[in-house]
Amino acid sequence: MKTRIVRIGNSRGVRLPKLLLDQTGLPDEVELEAHGNSLIIRPIRAPRAGWAEAFAGMAVAEDDRLLDPDLPPTRFDRAQWVW
Repeated sequence: MKTRIVRIGNSRGVRLPKLLLDQTGLPDEVELEAHGNSLIIRPIRAPRAGWAEAFAGMAVAEDDRLLDPDLPPTRFDRAQWVW
């Protein structure tokens, strides 16, 4: 689909046709990224999106244990650490 870059104040913008917005499901707020001479427009992902599902899957697979073995307390732990 062909379109024009239009002047918007001191900036420039691109009008996105409703058909493309409907097809992509883009929300009102997006992230822009430049790759060479191309622009990428994508929805903004919420921080840590999908983490809860990933952790639940780890629990089901019993892959949510600590990797480090239990170590005896150090001199710092015994003398200086305060909760």
